Amino acid sequence: MIELRNLTKSFRTPNGRKVLFKDVNAVFPEGKNIGILGRNGAGKSTLLRIMGGIDYPDYGRVITNERISWPMGLASGFQGSMTGRENAEFICGIHGIWGRSRQAVLDRVQDFAEIGDYFNAPVKSYSSGMRSRLAFGLSIAVDFDCYLVDEVMSVGDAHFKHKCEQVIAEKRKSAKFIIVAHAMPQLKKNCDVGIYLGPEGLQIFDTVDEAIELYQQGIPKAKVQQQNRAEQALKA
Repeated sequence: MIELRNLTKSFRTPNGRKVLFKDVNAVFPEGKNIGILGRNGAGKSTLLRIMGGIDYPDYGRVITNERISWPMGLASGFQGSMTGRENAEFICGIHGIWGRSRQAVLDRVQDFAEIGDYFNAPVKSYSSGMRSRLAFGLSIAVDFDCYLVDEVMSVGDAHFKHKCEQVIAEKRKSAKFIIVAHAMPQLKKNCDVGIYLGPEGLQIFDTVDEAIELYQQGIPKAKVQQQNRAEQALKA
C-alpha cells in the first residue's frame, strides 16, 4: 500500500516560491505497475524522490508498508571521493546487507555496470554514462517491493537500454514498478495504470492509455506524431 496524504512541495526561485503540487491525496492501486506522466516541471521526479525517501515535502507524508527503492539510476547521491565499490558497500550497510549477501550485491552491480576497473576508482572520475550504469546496477541489485524508475532507460547506448528492459521485465515477476517517462511505448509496455500530474493535481486512471491521452492533449501535435512513430517502430 502506498498513500500520499496532504503532500505539498515547493521551492524557491528568484521570483518567489514555485509550488509543484499542493495537498495531494491519493492511494495507489495495489499490485499494479504505474506510469506517471506530466509536463516538464510538473514535479514528477520530485514526487519520486519524496516517495523514495531522498527528498522531503513541505508538509504531508507518504504512508506505506512496502520497501520502496530510491529512484533507479539516480547518480547524484554518490560520494565522489569514494570508489564505485565503496559507494555500493555503503548502500549495502544502510540496508542491512552484510557478509555473503553483500558480496553477491557487489558482484551483481559490477557485472551489470560494465565499467571494468573503474569500479575500484573514485566516482568523481566517471563519465555521466558510467555513473548512470553504476546507479542503475546498484538500484536493481537490492531487493525492493516497489522500484521507482525515472527516465533511466533514456540514458546509455542501445545495449544498455536493452539490459535495462530485460532486468525490469525479470523484476516485474516479483515486484512492482512506478515509472516516470516521456516515452509512450515504454509506459505502455511496462505499466498497467496511469497517473497524470498536472495543474489540477494528481489524477489516477484505470489504464495507462487514458493518462497518455490526457497528457498528449497538452503537448504540440508534432511531438505526439513523433511519439506515435516511435510506438509503431517498437511494434515492428
